[in-house]
Amino acid sequence: MAAVVPVASVSPVPLWQRAVPHVLAVLFFVLLACLYFSPIVFEGKTLAQHDITQFQGGAHEAQQYAAVMGKEALWTNSMFSGMPTYLISLHFPGDWSGYLQKALTLGLPAVVANLFLALLCGYILLVALGLRPLVAVAGAVALGFSSYNLAILAAGHNTKSIALAYAPLVLGGLLVTYRRDKWLGAVLFAVGLTLNIHVNHLQITYYLLLLAAIFVVIELVAAARAGRLPEFAKRTVLLGLGAALAVGVSFGRLYTTAEYSKYSNRGPSELKSTAPTAPGQAAGPKTEDESTGVDRDYAFQYSYGVGETITLLIPNFYGGASSMPLSSSSNLAKAGLPQEYLASMPTYWGQQSYTAGPVYMGAVVCFLFILGLFVVEKRTRYWLLAGTVLSILLAWGKNFETFNYLIFDLLPGYNKFRAVSMALVIAQLAMPILGALALSRVLRPQPAPAPVLPGTKAPLSADATALLTKVLYAGAITAGLCGLAYLASFSFDFAAPIDGELTKQGFTPELLSALRADRADLLRNDVWRGLLFIGAALGVLYFHLKGQLKVMPAAAIMVLLVLVDLWGVDKRYLGENKFQTQTIAEEFQPTQADQIILQDKGLSYRVLNIQNPFNEAQTSYFHKSIGGYHGAKLRRYQDLIERQISNNNQQVLNMLNMRYLITGDAKQPVQRNPGALGNAWFVSTLKTVASPDAEMAALSTLSPATEAVVDAGKFPQQKAATYDIAGSSISLAAYSPDELKYRATAARDGLVVFSEIYYADGWQAYLDGKPVPHFRVDYVLRALPVPAGSHSIMFKFEPKSYAVGNGVSLAASVVLLLVLIGAVVYVVRRKDRSGDELLDVPVLA
Repeated sequence: MAAVVPVASVSPVPLWQRAVPHVLAVLFFVLLACLYFSPIVFEGKTLAQHDITQFQGGAHEAQQYAAVMGKEALWTNSMFSGMPTYLISLHFPGDWSGYLQKALTLGLPAVVANLFLALLCGYILLVALGLRPLVAVAGAVALGFSSYNLAILAAGHNTKSIALAYAPLVLGGLLVTYRRDKWLGAVLFAVGLTLNIHVNHLQITYYLLLLAAIFVVIELVAAARAGRLPEFAKRTVLLGLGAALAVGVSFGRLYTTAEYSKYSNRGPSELKSTAPTAPGQAAGPKTEDESTGVDRDYAFQYSYGVGETITLLIPNFYGGASSMPLSSSSNLAKAGLPQEYLASMPTYWGQQSYTAGPVYMGAVVCFLFILGLFVVEKRTRYWLLAGTVLSILLAWGKNFETFNYLIFDLLPGYNKFRAVSMALVIAQLAMPILGALALSRVLRPQPAPAPVLPGTKAPLSADATALLTKVLYAGAITAGLCGLAYLASFSFDFAAPIDGELTKQGFTPELLSALRADRADLLRNDVWRGLLFIGAALGVLYFHLKGQLKVMPAAAIMVLLVLVDLWGVDKRYLGENKFQTQTIAEEFQPTQADQIILQDKGLSYRVLNIQNPFNEAQTSYFHKSIGGYHGAKLRRYQDLIERQISNNNQQVLNMLNMRYLITGDAKQPVQRNPGALGNAWFVSTLKTVASPDAEMAALSTLSPATEAVVDAGKFPQQKAATYDIAGSSISLAAYSPDELKYRATAARDGLVVFSEIYYADGWQAYLDGKPVPHFRVDYVLRALPVPAGSHSIMFKFEPKSYAVGNGVSLAASVVLLLVLIGAVVYVVRRKDRSGDELLDVPVLA
């Protein structure tokens, strides 16, 4: 167990001198982030990020409105005929945590700031645990440069990246609260969780809290055994208050998200029949599925293969990313494949349908992680090992059905998320932390050797001898895994599901054989690469324990090894080829079709791009789109897509006011739809049905220009009726995303259908300035009874959740600011608290 040295026995060190190593570390992190993203920092390029480009397309209308009007647009019509901006582009002025994030990122450009944050937060965690600065730098590099961090940036998952970057702050606060200073720990926890939640990537927060929950359970057991449950309870209450404060700061965002989730495709469908498996087919049989989350098959679509777990140590075990460049010395090049094709070859041969790259922790990190299982204090090692194992099991998804289907059904909230392979982020946190703790344990200064006779070597201390044995064990285990992987490679055929498609495209048997040989070479070369780094790391620790390498040089070399190991692999998935001179704004150049449509100056109409309509946001940038790109669209609209729009129901497209169709045909890029019904119209018939399924079925034969259908089970006050619409008219007078004004003339009492998506929690109808109720018809649209006469009608989106949530966020932000001020005062005034250990067990014992 590590000795706890009383502060009073150590000569005080000036504050500036204590700060120097930390300042140097921060500058080093800035340098690393800028060098990695040098094309952005020094050449003015941008990172080609598909999801960020799509985000800009979907958010464009709301951003333009905010820039012109100086206030947020809470609704946008640019995607899926209309949806809230809660999960697209919405700011909450009451949430002040964004200012803290800006301060932490030092004004660095996006993505550069992401990497810097990951390094900085990892460093803060490890320093808070008592690691020396240089060892903490090694751990921070391991956390920040984990391959998944860079691969997700290449894909444009910036919020996921930042949420991961803040995770070490949360874990640091947790450990410090229970193991060291409960007050500073609780503040660090509250700040870290506030920033993590602020990013609004709840799946990452969920996984983080799973890892935290394992730690709390282990601490609870230890406290019970030691008879210190009251002290444990006090510290747990402090953490609970910190969590409540973090939730409070982001309450507006969480509240609106929770409200929206009830209506999104992350929630249940009201339909009891299953959707068609393909356009034009009938719906499936009735089902009584009452799931409140995503579909199980959808959630487990991206499951990590059981065998792919070895990529934590050997990145190219399954060929790397779905598409990888091959060199001119590759087998395919020798087989005669032209050079231009070698830049992007399907080297991946695992089970996933697509991967931007494997999750690689680093050969050095894996070695240190295994070493940590021998040398780190038991509670900490058990916690991080349990988190790693759980992470791997969850990531296997459908490949370990017995466990994961049970977890999916029983673990609260887990069925709200998809892409279970993302669970490996738990291991991505746990493994580098345990590795850094192991490194710190080995590099702890050894006691001075006893005097020996001249010409003889001082014997190793008992501690150094024991550590050396464990270092050799860890090296043998890690190298042994590499050796087994190398031997196993000779039993693989390296065939991939895509190989059949390659054959259809003209790949000869010789070329296919060469491609598989290249896949084998990628695996075996990475085995040798891993062995090189493992051997180098083992050598550093060996010579240190032998007394032939001082602590500082050893730590510096380990920093370099971890960095070079991870940097080299990261560049495979986020390298120079991912940067471009074109800005995101320049990517949205209007096509010929866009230019034709933009000549129409109508206040509001919709466009359908039949080229991948529900997976692109180019159309949304310029027009109000029937389609769009978003992972959480409205559930009812998704039902409409699957059962009507995908079947090319023209009447449904007419009621959605689809005025233009982008065809992709060079000769006729745009077709105008003469049947589009406009913004609103009077109907002569209101039909009633008894269920959502009946309402959906009615759309197949409905004539929406004159008829509307309502689900009487949802709106029992509505009765079947007929109306005389002769002489009645309505038109849109003014448009903004969340406020629509109409002028209506009703010859007699009637019913108006609006080509606007119904959303109960926010839209309020006003008739001649007075609020009136409206209801849903035609499965997704709004309807309003209008009495005879001339009227002004207005729809305003006024969600109470936004107003209430923003008020709570503001109050919590003020409290957080006071807490931070209090923490500063506490640090300045605090005295020695060496006895303030919950169980008197240092983290590194």
